[in-house]
Formats: sequence, C-alpha cells, structure tokens
Amino acid sequence: MLAKGGCPKTMLSISDALQALEGKWKLLILFALSDGGPKRFKAIARTVNGITDKTLSRELKSLEANKLIKREVYDTFPPAVEYTITPHGLSLEKVLDELHFWGLSHRQEVIGK
Repeated sequence: MLAKGGCPKTMLSISDALQALEGKWKLLILFALSDGGPKRFKAIARTVNGITDKTLSRELKSLEANKLIKREVYDTFPPAVEYTITPHGLSLEKVLDELHFWGLSHRQEVIGK
C-alpha cells in the first residue's frame, strides 16, 4: 500500500531512491549482476543490450557511489576489474521482481502483447 501523497518523509525517501536508481540503465545493470558472481565490464555490456561503454562506465561509478555494487581491481597486467552486486544492491530484488511483473502487465495493457 502506498503512503498518502503529502508525507514529507515518504517524499524524501522516494526522491532518494529515484536519485540512486535514475535512468533506464541502472536497474538493468543491477539485474545483470544479480545472478551471482563477479562480472567484467565487457560481460556487463553484452548483457545490457544497447548501452554504450561511456554510459556503462558512468552508471557503474554511480552504482558504486551508492554502495549498490562493488568494484574490485586485481593487480595484474593489464589490470583486471570485476563488479559484483552488494547486499545493499541485492535488497532491490523485490523491486526488480515487481517491476518485471508490472512491465508485463503494462506491455499487455498498452501494446496488447
């Protein structure tokens, strides 16, 4: 059940969530990392269709700043970098599930497929 529209604390928490997850890519990146195990940059790029390297780099930095993913650099030549979803990022599992189901319903409503 949604909180009623005028609660300032609710508005602030929704604003915080939207700021951390803004844009069309962040939730898709988190979903790509949610199946467990670290992934390298190119593996994420292949999974998230249509994202450019520049955009992926920017979104990964933002997700890391919001403690939703962890970036690990290995001391190799050239340096290997892997990304994993954090427990804080995994806490969005229910949100992703609900977005998935809502998206299916929305597609049916709007497109009829």
